[in-house]
Amino acid sequence: MHDADRKQLLEFVERHPRLLVLTGAGISVAAGIPEYRDANGDWKRPAPVQYSDFVRRHGTRQRYWARSLIGWTWFQQATPAPGHHALAEWEQQGHIAHLVTQNVDRLHQAAGSVSVTDLHGRLDRVICLDCTAMFDRESIQAELRGINPGFAPAQAAMAPDGDAYLADRDYAGFVVPDCPHCGGILKPDVVFFGETIPAGRVNASLEALENADALLVIGSSLMVYSGYRFCLRAADKGKPIAAVNPGRTRADNLLDLKIRATFESLLEADLSRATPGDRHRSNG
Repeated sequence: MHDADRKQLLEFVERHPRLLVLTGAGISVAAGIPEYRDANGDWKRPAPVQYSDFVRRHGTRQRYWARSLIGWTWFQQATPAPGHHALAEWEQQGHIAHLVTQNVDRLHQAAGSVSVTDLHGRLDRVICLDCTAMFDRESIQAELRGINPGFAPAQAAMAPDGDAYLADRDYAGFVVPDCPHCGGILKPDVVFFGETIPAGRVNASLEALENADALLVIGSSLMVYSGYRFCLRAADKGKPIAAVNPGRTRADNLLDLKIRATFESLLEADLSRATPGDRHRSNG
């Protein structure tokens, strides 16, 4: 089955030499980062923190930063998976015009991809919501540890996007740092659920789609509109759409090609670094 799927995918890439690639959480699962949704596109866990709750409620910020203090230590150690490396090679060889990712892990850049838009931001930075000052996440991590010296949860399981599962009692007395510059609210430089993606970022990504020959979606259920809109726009413009995802996607009725598999499974063994131009040799 994977041989046939692989052939269809590489043929799609060959037919459309200037691809806009959209990636979701599924491509980073092989890097050890859990995903939010199951094969049906439903939540595997309670929905993440909402932006309005984070801004208005100190308790929500306590919960977020306590869990992030534990989760970031693990998250920052993640390294690119074969899928990230394959897409970086495809870009270098001219198959990918631009890559838009819904992930906040920066693993595409770590693998060597250059033309990348982090649609939902990046977890390695922290922004002040009041004065807009930007900080490296490591400096905030040090601050979190310094003002919470006795914080040591008995148990913590890893969750998506640098989060960790903790019991309520573990963060009831957690101290949340303020902005070192103005005393304002600190937030990771990522787009929370219920928050608006900066318009410039969206417009630049849609412009890249306008200039592309086709859209290839990898590892995304597209349940969030921020990703689904790319399929709507591509369909409206008559651009071919392919998706590689083991489960259902919100855009299944718009797809010209649907491959129900993980991207990594199509790059197994000696094909882990296969490129579209290798297709005939690999299957020969």
